[in-house]
Amino acid sequence: MPTVPAPPPALPLDPQGILALAARSMFHLFSSISQGMFLVDRSGRIVWVNEGYKRFLPALGFSSVDQFVGRPVEEVIHNTQMREVLESGKPILIDLLTNKAGTFVVSRIPLHAEVAGAEGDAALGEVIGAIGIVLFDHPQTTLQPLISKFAMLQRDLDDARRELATQRNHPLWKQAGADGQRRAKHTFASFIGSSPAAVDVKRHARRAAQSSSPVLLLGETGTGKELLAHAIHAASARANGPFVSLNIAAVPDTLLEAEFFGFAPGAFTGADRKGREGKFKLADGGTLFLDEIGDMPLALQAKLLRALQEGEIEPLGSNKLVPFDARVIAATSRDLPALVRDGRFREDLYYRLNVLPLRVPPLRERRSDIPALVEALGEDMAQRSGEAPPELLPDALALLAAQHWRGNTRELRNVLEQLAMRSDATRIDAAEVKRVLAETGLEKIAAPEPLVPIGDDADQARLLRPMAEQIAELERRAIAAAMATTGGNKLAASRLLGISRATLYDRMAED
Repeated sequence: MPTVPAPPPALPLDPQGILALAARSMFHLFSSISQGMFLVDRSGRIVWVNEGYKRFLPALGFSSVDQFVGRPVEEVIHNTQMREVLESGKPILIDLLTNKAGTFVVSRIPLHAEVAGAEGDAALGEVIGAIGIVLFDHPQTTLQPLISKFAMLQRDLDDARRELATQRNHPLWKQAGADGQRRAKHTFASFIGSSPAAVDVKRHARRAAQSSSPVLLLGETGTGKELLAHAIHAASARANGPFVSLNIAAVPDTLLEAEFFGFAPGAFTGADRKGREGKFKLADGGTLFLDEIGDMPLALQAKLLRALQEGEIEPLGSNKLVPFDARVIAATSRDLPALVRDGRFREDLYYRLNVLPLRVPPLRERRSDIPALVEALGEDMAQRSGEAPPELLPDALALLAAQHWRGNTRELRNVLEQLAMRSDATRIDAAEVKRVLAETGLEKIAAPEPLVPIGDDADQARLLRPMAEQIAELERRAIAAAMATTGGNKLAASRLLGISRATLYDRMAED
Protein backbone atom coordinates (compact mmCIF):
# COMPACT_ATOMS: atom_id res chain seq x y z
CA MET A 1 0.00 0.00 0.00
CA PRO A 2 1.52 3.30 -1.04
CA THR A 3 2.69 5.68 1.58
CA VAL A 4 0.47 8.72 1.96
CA PRO A 5 2.57 11.90 2.07
CA ALA A 6 2.32 13.88 5.20
CA PRO A 7 0.25 17.04 4.91
CA PRO A 8 2.21 20.24 4.65
CA PRO A 9 2.76 22.03 7.89
CA ALA A 10 0.18 24.63 8.67
CA LEU A 11 1.17 28.19 7.95
CA PRO A 12 2.04 30.16 11.06
CA LEU A 13 -0.78 32.37 12.02
CA ASP A 14 0.99 34.73 14.39
CA PRO A 15 2.22 38.06 12.92
CA GLN A 16 5.88 37.37 13.66
CA GLY A 17 5.79 34.08 11.76
CA ILE A 18 4.06 35.66 8.77
CA LEU A 19 6.62 38.48 8.76
CA ALA A 20 9.55 36.05 8.83
CA LEU A 21 8.05 33.96 6.03
CA ALA A 22 7.39 37.07 3.93
CA ALA A 23 10.98 38.22 4.39
CA ARG A 24 12.33 34.82 3.25
CA SER A 25 9.94 34.74 0.30
CA MET A 26 10.85 38.25 -0.84
CA PHE A 27 14.55 37.46 -0.57
CA HIS A 28 14.23 34.36 -2.75
CA LEU A 29 11.94 36.24 -5.17
CA PHE A 30 14.44 39.06 -5.70
CA SER A 31 17.26 36.54 -6.05
CA SER A 32 15.42 34.66 -8.77
CA ILE A 33 13.96 37.52 -10.84
CA SER A 34 16.86 39.98 -10.61
CA GLN A 35 19.86 40.00 -12.91
CA GLY A 36 22.13 39.59 -9.90
CA MET A 37 22.25 40.06 -6.14
CA PHE A 38 24.85 40.21 -3.38
CA LEU A 39 25.06 40.83 0.38
CA VAL A 40 27.47 42.91 2.46
CA ASP A 41 27.95 42.85 6.21
CA ARG A 42 28.00 45.81 8.59
CA SER A 43 31.61 46.60 7.72
CA GLY A 44 30.85 46.68 3.99
CA ARG A 45 32.52 43.39 3.03
CA ILE A 46 30.97 41.12 0.42
CA VAL A 47 29.62 37.99 2.16
CA TRP A 48 27.48 36.33 -0.56
CA VAL A 49 26.61 36.56 -4.26
CA ASN A 50 23.92 34.67 -6.11
CA GLU A 51 24.38 32.74 -9.35
CA GLY A 52 23.15 35.63 -11.49
CA TYR A 53 25.76 38.04 -10.17
CA LYS A 54 28.65 35.64 -10.82
CA ARG A 55 28.52 36.39 -14.55
CA PHE A 56 29.62 39.99 -13.89
CA LEU A 57 32.78 38.97 -12.03
CA PRO A 58 35.07 38.56 -15.10
CA ALA A 59 34.22 42.08 -16.30
CA LEU A 60 35.03 43.38 -12.81
CA GLY A 61 38.42 41.67 -12.95
CA PHE A 62 37.80 38.50 -10.92
CA SER A 63 38.11 34.93 -12.12
CA SER A 64 36.42 33.27 -9.11
CA VAL A 65 33.90 34.00 -6.37
CA ASP A 66 36.58 33.39 -3.73
CA GLN A 67 38.55 36.40 -5.02
CA PHE A 68 35.41 38.55 -4.81
CA VAL A 69 33.81 37.51 -1.51
CA GLY A 70 35.36 38.87 1.66
CA ARG A 71 36.67 42.10 0.15
CA PRO A 72 35.37 45.66 0.84
CA VAL A 73 32.60 46.54 -1.56
CA GLU A 74 34.34 49.75 -2.74
CA GLU A 75 37.37 47.74 -3.88
CA VAL A 76 35.44 45.33 -6.07
CA ILE A 77 32.47 47.44 -7.29
CA HIS A 78 33.53 50.91 -8.41
CA ASN A 79 31.11 53.83 -8.06
CA THR A 80 28.94 51.92 -5.59
CA GLN A 81 26.96 53.83 -2.95
CA MET A 82 26.57 50.85 -0.65
CA ARG A 83 28.63 52.57 2.05
CA GLU A 84 26.10 55.42 2.13
CA VAL A 85 23.28 52.92 2.64
CA LEU A 86 25.14 51.23 5.50
CA GLU A 87 25.84 54.51 7.25
CA SER A 88 22.43 56.13 6.77
CA GLY A 89 20.25 53.04 7.08
CA LYS A 90 18.14 54.35 4.21
CA PRO A 91 17.58 52.46 0.94
CA ILE A 92 18.41 53.68 -2.56
CA LEU A 93 15.60 52.01 -4.46
CA ILE A 94 16.45 53.06 -8.02
CA ASP A 95 19.83 54.21 -9.27
CA LEU A 96 22.10 53.97 -12.30
CA LEU A 97 25.51 52.41 -11.72
CA THR A 98 28.27 52.54 -14.33
CA ASN A 99 31.56 50.69 -13.96
CA LYS A 100 33.82 48.34 -15.91
CA ALA A 101 31.05 45.75 -16.18
CA GLY A 102 28.64 48.17 -17.85
CA THR A 103 25.67 50.36 -16.90
CA PHE A 104 23.01 48.89 -14.60
CA VAL A 105 19.78 49.86 -12.89
CA VAL A 106 20.30 48.85 -9.26
CA SER A 107 18.66 48.90 -5.82
CA ARG A 108 20.42 49.00 -2.46
CA ILE A 109 18.46 47.98 0.63
CA PRO A 110 19.76 48.04 4.23
CA LEU A 111 19.25 45.05 6.56
CA HIS A 112 18.30 45.83 10.14
CA ALA A 113 18.46 43.68 13.28
CA GLU A 114 15.11 42.96 14.93
CA VAL A 115 14.41 44.38 18.35
CA ALA A 116 11.29 44.07 20.46
CA GLY A 117 9.02 47.06 20.41
CA ALA A 118 7.24 48.63 23.34
CA GLU A 119 4.27 46.27 23.02
CA GLY A 120 6.20 43.21 21.96
CA ASP A 121 6.07 44.09 18.25
CA ALA A 122 9.20 43.73 16.14
CA ALA A 123 11.01 46.96 15.33
CA LEU A 124 14.01 47.89 13.23
CA GLY A 125 17.31 47.90 15.06
CA GLU A 126 20.83 48.74 13.98
CA VAL A 127 22.03 48.12 10.41
CA ILE A 128 23.69 44.72 10.14
CA GLY A 129 24.29 44.69 6.38
CA ALA A 130 22.74 45.49 3.02
CA ILE A 131 21.49 43.86 -0.19
CA GLY A 132 22.59 44.99 -3.64
CA ILE A 133 20.21 44.10 -6.48
CA VAL A 134 20.83 44.44 -10.22
CA LEU A 135 17.37 45.09 -11.70
CA PHE A 136 18.43 45.60 -15.34
CA ASP A 137 21.79 44.85 -16.92
CA HIS A 138 20.95 46.31 -20.36
CA PRO A 139 19.07 49.49 -19.50
CA GLN A 140 19.96 51.03 -22.87
CA THR A 141 17.25 48.90 -24.48
CA THR A 142 14.66 48.83 -21.71
CA LEU A 143 15.05 52.32 -20.27
CA GLN A 144 16.33 54.31 -23.23
CA PRO A 145 14.54 57.63 -22.42
CA LEU A 146 15.85 57.56 -18.85
CA ILE A 147 19.37 56.65 -19.96
CA SER A 148 19.43 59.43 -22.58
CA LYS A 149 18.33 62.02 -20.05
CA PHE A 150 20.86 60.77 -17.52
CA ALA A 151 23.66 60.90 -20.11
CA MET A 152 22.70 64.44 -21.15
CA LEU A 153 22.63 65.65 -17.55
CA GLN A 154 25.95 63.96 -16.87
CA ARG A 155 27.54 65.66 -19.89
CA ASP A 156 26.16 69.03 -18.80
CA LEU A 157 27.53 68.47 -15.31
CA ASP A 158 30.96 67.44 -16.60
CA ASP A 159 31.10 70.45 -18.93
CA ALA A 160 30.07 72.79 -16.12
CA ARG A 161 32.73 71.36 -13.85
CA ARG A 162 35.40 71.76 -16.53
CA GLU A 163 34.32 75.32 -17.28
CA LEU A 164 34.30 76.14 -13.57
CA ALA A 165 37.77 74.68 -13.11
CA THR A 166 39.21 76.71 -16.00
CA GLN A 167 37.58 80.00 -14.96
CA ARG A 168 38.28 80.04 -11.23
CA ASN A 169 41.65 81.73 -11.74
CA HIS A 170 40.43 83.95 -14.58
CA PRO A 171 39.75 87.64 -13.90
CA LEU A 172 36.18 87.13 -15.10
CA TRP A 173 35.56 84.82 -12.14
CA LYS A 174 35.91 87.64 -9.62
CA GLN A 175 32.53 89.02 -8.66
CA ALA A 176 30.97 87.31 -11.68
CA GLY A 177 27.23 87.62 -11.34
CA ALA A 178 27.47 89.12 -7.85
CA ASP A 179 27.21 92.71 -9.07
CA GLY A 180 24.69 92.09 -11.86
CA GLN A 181 27.13 93.21 -14.54
CA ARG A 182 27.34 91.70 -18.00
CA ARG A 183 30.41 89.56 -18.60
CA ALA A 184 32.25 88.24 -21.63
CA LYS A 185 31.19 84.73 -22.63
CA HIS A 186 34.27 83.70 -24.62
CA THR A 187 38.04 83.68 -24.42
CA PHE A 188 40.66 83.20 -27.14
CA ALA A 189 40.41 79.45 -26.57
CA SER A 190 36.86 79.68 -27.92
CA PHE A 191 38.17 80.76 -31.34
CA ILE A 192 38.80 77.27 -32.72
CA GLY A 193 41.72 76.83 -35.08
CA SER A 194 45.48 76.37 -35.37
CA SER A 195 45.89 77.33 -39.04
CA PRO A 196 48.31 80.17 -39.86
CA ALA A 197 45.39 82.52 -40.52
CA ALA A 198 43.67 81.68 -37.22
CA VAL A 199 46.90 81.90 -35.22
CA ASP A 200 47.71 85.24 -36.82
CA VAL A 201 44.37 86.88 -36.06
CA LYS A 202 44.48 85.62 -32.46
CA ARG A 203 47.99 86.97 -32.08
CA HIS A 204 46.94 90.44 -33.24
CA ALA A 205 43.77 90.29 -31.13
CA ARG A 206 45.81 89.47 -28.00
CA ARG A 207 48.00 92.47 -28.76
CA ALA A 208 44.90 94.64 -29.18
CA ALA A 209 43.63 93.45 -25.79
CA GLN A 210 46.61 95.15 -24.12
CA SER A 211 45.61 98.52 -25.55
CA SER A 212 42.72 100.85 -24.71
CA SER A 213 42.31 102.15 -28.28
CA PRO A 214 39.22 101.35 -30.37
CA VAL A 215 39.30 98.07 -32.31
CA LEU A 216 37.62 97.56 -35.68
CA LEU A 217 36.85 93.93 -36.58
CA LEU A 218 36.38 93.39 -40.30
CA GLY A 219 35.17 90.18 -41.88
CA GLU A 220 32.37 88.29 -43.53
CA THR A 221 29.30 87.18 -41.64
CA GLY A 222 29.84 84.13 -39.45
CA THR A 223 33.61 84.43 -39.15
CA GLY A 224 33.61 84.96 -35.38
CA LYS A 225 33.91 88.74 -34.97
CA GLU A 226 31.68 88.89 -31.89
CA LEU A 227 33.51 85.95 -30.33
CA LEU A 228 36.83 87.79 -30.75
CA ALA A 229 35.30 90.93 -29.22
CA HIS A 230 34.40 88.91 -26.12
CA ALA A 231 37.91 87.42 -26.05
CA ILE A 232 39.63 90.82 -26.37
CA HIS A 233 37.60 92.14 -23.45
CA ALA A 234 38.30 89.02 -21.37
CA ALA A 235 42.06 89.40 -21.92
CA SER A 236 42.14 93.16 -21.31
CA ALA A 237 42.63 95.23 -18.17
CA ARG A 238 38.86 95.86 -18.28
CA ALA A 239 37.98 92.18 -17.84
CA ASN A 240 36.37 92.84 -14.44
CA GLY A 241 34.13 95.47 -15.99
CA PRO A 242 30.95 94.92 -18.00
CA PHE A 243 30.83 93.76 -21.62
CA VAL A 244 27.86 95.42 -23.34
CA SER A 245 26.95 94.68 -26.94
CA LEU A 246 24.58 96.37 -29.36
CA ASN A 247 23.68 95.06 -32.80
CA ILE A 248 22.98 98.24 -34.72
CA ALA A 249 21.30 96.40 -37.61
CA ALA A 250 18.76 94.90 -35.19
CA VAL A 251 17.54 98.21 -33.70
CA PRO A 252 15.21 100.59 -35.59
CA ASP A 253 16.87 103.90 -36.52
CA THR A 254 14.36 105.86 -34.40
CA LEU A 255 15.40 104.00 -31.24
CA LEU A 256 19.15 103.90 -31.77
CA GLU A 257 19.93 107.22 -30.10
CA ALA A 258 18.03 106.17 -26.96
CA GLU A 259 19.84 102.82 -27.02
CA PHE A 260 23.20 104.56 -27.25
CA PHE A 261 22.79 107.46 -24.85
CA GLY A 262 19.72 106.68 -22.76
CA PHE A 263 16.95 109.16 -21.97
CA ALA A 264 15.75 111.34 -19.14
CA PRO A 265 12.40 110.74 -17.36
CA GLY A 266 9.51 111.70 -19.66
CA ALA A 267 11.82 112.52 -22.56
CA PHE A 268 9.20 111.41 -25.10
CA THR A 269 5.73 109.92 -25.25
CA GLY A 270 5.73 106.46 -23.70
CA ALA A 271 9.15 106.91 -22.11
CA ASP A 272 9.84 105.29 -18.76
CA ARG A 273 9.07 107.72 -15.93
CA LYS A 274 12.34 106.78 -14.25
CA GLY A 275 14.42 107.29 -17.38
CA ARG A 276 16.87 104.78 -18.72
CA GLU A 277 20.63 104.47 -19.04
CA GLY A 278 22.06 103.90 -22.50
CA LYS A 279 24.59 101.33 -23.60
CA PHE A 280 27.49 103.77 -23.19
CA LYS A 281 26.72 104.26 -19.52
CA LEU A 282 26.04 100.57 -18.94
CA ALA A 283 29.51 99.83 -20.38
CA ASP A 284 31.21 102.33 -18.06
CA GLY A 285 34.46 100.78 -16.86
CA GLY A 286 34.27 98.00 -19.42
CA THR A 287 33.82 97.42 -23.14
CA LEU A 288 31.10 98.49 -25.57
CA PHE A 289 30.78 96.24 -28.62
CA LEU A 290 29.04 97.85 -31.60
CA ASP A 291 28.17 95.15 -34.10
CA GLU A 292 27.32 95.97 -37.72
CA ILE A 293 28.64 99.53 -37.36
CA GLY A 294 28.35 99.96 -41.13
CA ASP A 295 24.54 100.02 -40.79
CA MET A 296 24.50 103.11 -38.56
CA PRO A 297 22.45 106.01 -39.99
CA LEU A 298 24.41 109.13 -40.92
CA ALA A 299 22.48 111.36 -38.52
CA LEU A 300 23.71 109.37 -35.53
CA GLN A 301 27.30 109.00 -36.70
CA ALA A 302 28.16 112.58 -35.77
CA LYS A 303 26.86 112.09 -32.22
CA LEU A 304 28.78 108.84 -31.87
CA LEU A 305 31.97 110.55 -33.05
CA ARG A 306 31.54 113.34 -30.50
CA ALA A 307 30.92 110.84 -27.70
CA LEU A 308 34.09 108.92 -28.60
CA GLN A 309 36.19 112.09 -28.79
CA GLU A 310 34.88 113.81 -25.64
CA GLY A 311 34.20 110.78 -23.44
CA GLU A 312 30.76 112.09 -22.49
CA ILE A 313 27.17 111.66 -23.63
CA GLU A 314 23.95 113.66 -23.39
CA PRO A 315 20.85 111.53 -22.75
CA LEU A 316 17.72 112.32 -24.73
CA GLY A 317 15.60 114.98 -23.05
CA SER A 318 18.43 116.04 -20.77
CA ASN A 319 20.76 119.05 -20.84
CA LYS A 320 23.37 117.39 -18.66
CA LEU A 321 26.56 115.80 -19.97
CA VAL A 322 27.32 112.41 -18.47
CA PRO A 323 30.94 111.19 -18.56
CA PHE A 324 31.71 107.59 -19.37
CA ASP A 325 34.78 105.37 -19.63
CA ALA A 326 34.22 102.55 -22.09
CA ARG A 327 36.54 100.94 -24.61
CA VAL A 328 34.81 100.58 -27.99
CA ILE A 329 35.10 97.53 -30.22
CA ALA A 330 33.23 97.84 -33.52
CA ALA A 331 32.59 95.18 -36.14
CA THR A 332 31.15 95.08 -39.64
CA SER A 333 30.80 92.70 -42.56
CA ARG A 334 30.47 95.64 -44.98
CA ASP A 335 33.17 97.45 -46.95
CA LEU A 336 33.61 100.60 -44.86
CA PRO A 337 36.08 102.34 -47.24
CA ALA A 338 33.55 101.91 -50.04
CA LEU A 339 30.80 103.35 -47.80
CA VAL A 340 33.07 106.30 -47.04
CA ARG A 341 33.65 106.91 -50.76
CA ASP A 342 29.91 106.75 -51.39
CA GLY A 343 29.21 109.26 -48.61
CA ARG A 344 27.26 106.77 -46.50
CA PHE A 345 29.77 106.59 -43.65
CA ARG A 346 31.59 109.55 -42.13
CA GLU A 347 35.28 109.60 -42.94
CA ASP A 348 36.23 111.13 -39.58
CA LEU A 349 34.30 108.41 -37.70
CA TYR A 350 35.97 105.75 -39.83
CA TYR A 351 39.43 107.00 -38.85
CA ARG A 352 38.34 107.25 -35.21
CA LEU A 353 37.30 103.60 -35.18
CA ASN A 354 40.00 102.24 -37.48
CA VAL A 355 42.83 102.61 -34.94
CA LEU A 356 43.42 98.87 -34.48
CA PRO A 357 41.86 97.11 -37.49
CA LEU A 358 41.64 93.30 -37.39
CA ARG A 359 40.60 91.30 -40.42
CA VAL A 360 38.94 88.06 -39.38
CA PRO A 361 39.68 85.43 -42.07
CA PRO A 362 36.86 83.46 -43.73
CA LEU A 363 36.78 79.66 -43.52
CA ARG A 364 38.07 79.21 -47.06
CA GLU A 365 41.36 80.81 -45.92
CA ARG A 366 41.77 78.38 -43.03
CA ARG A 367 40.45 75.09 -44.37
CA SER A 368 42.70 73.02 -42.10
CA ASP A 369 40.66 74.30 -39.12
CA ILE A 370 37.44 72.75 -40.42
CA PRO A 371 37.89 69.28 -38.81
CA ALA A 372 38.42 70.91 -35.39
CA LEU A 373 35.46 73.23 -35.99
CA VAL A 374 33.28 70.29 -37.00
CA GLU A 375 34.14 68.52 -33.76
CA ALA A 376 33.57 71.59 -31.59
CA LEU A 377 30.24 72.37 -33.28
CA GLY A 378 29.23 68.71 -33.00
CA GLU A 379 29.93 68.69 -29.26
CA ASP A 380 27.90 71.87 -28.80
CA MET A 381 25.00 70.39 -30.77
CA ALA A 382 25.17 67.21 -28.68
CA GLN A 383 24.99 69.20 -25.44
CA ARG A 384 21.91 71.02 -26.66
CA SER A 385 20.09 67.99 -28.07
CA GLY A 386 21.25 65.29 -25.66
CA GLU A 387 22.15 62.99 -28.55
CA ALA A 388 25.60 61.90 -29.66
CA PRO A 389 26.76 63.75 -32.79
CA PRO A 390 27.37 61.71 -35.97
CA GLU A 391 30.96 60.87 -36.87
CA LEU A 392 32.19 62.30 -40.17
CA LEU A 393 34.50 60.04 -42.13
CA PRO A 394 37.74 61.47 -43.60
CA ASP A 395 36.27 61.81 -47.10
CA ALA A 396 33.32 63.74 -45.65
CA LEU A 397 35.66 66.11 -43.81
CA ALA A 398 37.72 66.60 -46.96
CA LEU A 399 34.58 67.50 -48.91
CA LEU A 400 33.52 70.01 -46.25
CA ALA A 401 37.00 71.55 -46.28
CA ALA A 402 36.78 72.10 -50.04
CA GLN A 403 33.63 74.26 -49.97
CA HIS A 404 33.50 78.05 -50.27
CA TRP A 405 31.38 78.65 -47.12
CA ARG A 406 29.88 82.06 -47.87
CA GLY A 407 28.20 81.99 -44.47
CA ASN A 408 31.36 80.66 -42.81
CA THR A 409 30.86 79.05 -39.38
CA ARG A 410 27.12 79.75 -39.34
CA GLU A 411 26.68 77.96 -42.67
CA LEU A 412 28.91 75.09 -41.54
CA ARG A 413 26.84 74.65 -38.39
CA ASN A 414 23.64 74.67 -40.44
CA VAL A 415 24.96 71.87 -42.65
CA LEU A 416 26.05 69.82 -39.63
CA GLU A 417 22.63 70.21 -38.02
CA GLN A 418 20.97 69.06 -41.23
CA LEU A 419 23.31 66.07 -41.41
CA ALA A 420 22.39 65.13 -37.86
CA MET A 421 18.66 65.49 -38.56
CA ARG A 422 18.49 63.85 -41.98
CA SER A 423 20.88 60.95 -41.57
CA ASP A 424 20.13 57.76 -39.61
CA ALA A 425 23.74 56.59 -39.82
CA THR A 426 26.20 57.20 -37.01
CA ARG A 427 29.06 57.53 -39.50
CA ILE A 428 28.61 59.96 -42.39
CA ASP A 429 30.54 59.71 -45.65
CA ALA A 430 31.15 62.17 -48.48
CA ALA A 431 28.10 60.98 -50.44
CA GLU A 432 25.76 61.91 -47.59
CA VAL A 433 27.46 65.30 -47.18
CA LYS A 434 27.15 65.96 -50.90
CA ARG A 435 23.44 65.14 -50.80
CA VAL A 436 22.78 67.54 -47.94
CA LEU A 437 24.88 70.29 -49.54
CA ALA A 438 22.81 69.95 -52.70
CA GLU A 439 19.55 70.13 -50.73
CA THR A 440 20.66 73.34 -48.99
CA GLY A 441 20.65 75.07 -52.40
CA LEU A 442 24.39 75.16 -53.00
CA GLU A 443 24.77 75.82 -56.72
CA LYS A 444 28.21 74.31 -57.13
CA ILE A 445 29.73 71.73 -54.82
CA ALA A 446 33.51 71.90 -54.91
CA ALA A 447 35.32 68.58 -55.05
CA PRO A 448 38.47 67.93 -53.01
CA GLU A 449 41.49 68.30 -55.27
CA PRO A 450 45.08 67.18 -54.70
CA LEU A 451 47.69 69.89 -54.52
CA VAL A 452 49.75 70.67 -57.62
CA PRO A 453 52.94 68.54 -57.52
CA ILE A 454 56.23 70.36 -57.29
CA GLY A 455 59.80 69.37 -56.66
CA ASP A 456 61.15 65.83 -56.64
CA ASP A 457 59.23 62.55 -56.61
CA ALA A 458 59.03 62.51 -52.81
CA ASP A 459 57.42 65.95 -52.76
CA GLN A 460 55.04 64.90 -55.51
CA ALA A 461 53.97 61.78 -53.65
CA ARG A 462 53.43 63.77 -50.47
CA LEU A 463 51.34 66.44 -52.17
CA LEU A 464 49.19 64.02 -54.18
CA ARG A 465 47.81 62.34 -51.07
CA PRO A 466 44.09 62.72 -50.31
CA MET A 467 43.17 65.93 -48.56
CA ALA A 468 42.02 64.04 -45.44
CA GLU A 469 45.54 62.65 -44.99
CA GLN A 470 47.06 66.09 -45.47
CA ILE A 471 44.67 67.55 -42.91
CA ALA A 472 45.59 64.76 -40.47
CA GLU A 473 49.27 65.56 -40.99
CA LEU A 474 48.65 69.25 -40.28
CA GLU A 475 46.84 68.25 -37.10
CA ARG A 476 49.77 66.11 -35.99
CA ARG A 477 52.23 68.94 -36.61
CA ALA A 478 50.05 71.43 -34.77
CA ILE A 479 49.70 69.10 -31.78
CA ALA A 480 53.47 68.48 -31.69
CA ALA A 481 54.15 72.21 -31.80
CA ALA A 482 51.60 72.92 -29.05
CA MET A 483 53.01 70.17 -26.82
CA ALA A 484 56.51 71.56 -27.32
CA THR A 485 55.37 75.10 -26.56
CA THR A 486 53.56 74.07 -23.35
CA GLY A 487 56.29 71.70 -22.17
CA GLY A 488 54.07 68.65 -22.52
CA ASN A 489 51.11 70.10 -20.60
CA LYS A 490 48.12 68.53 -22.38
CA LEU A 491 45.51 70.86 -20.85
CA ALA A 492 47.48 73.95 -21.88
CA ALA A 493 48.11 72.47 -25.33
CA SER A 494 44.40 71.77 -25.87
CA ARG A 495 43.55 75.37 -24.94
CA LEU A 496 46.25 76.70 -27.26
CA LEU A 497 44.83 74.64 -30.13
CA GLY A 498 41.24 75.54 -29.31
CA ILE A 499 40.10 71.94 -28.86
CA SER A 500 38.92 69.90 -25.89
CA ARG A 501 41.37 67.84 -23.88
CA ALA A 502 39.44 64.67 -24.83
CA THR A 503 39.91 65.53 -28.51
CA LEU A 504 43.63 66.05 -27.95
CA TYR A 505 43.90 62.63 -26.28
CA ASP A 506 42.01 61.02 -29.17
CA ARG A 507 44.30 62.61 -31.79
CA MET A 508 47.42 61.58 -29.90
CA ALA A 509 46.08 58.03 -29.50
CA GLU A 510 45.51 57.78 -33.26
CA ASP A 511 49.21 58.44 -33.80
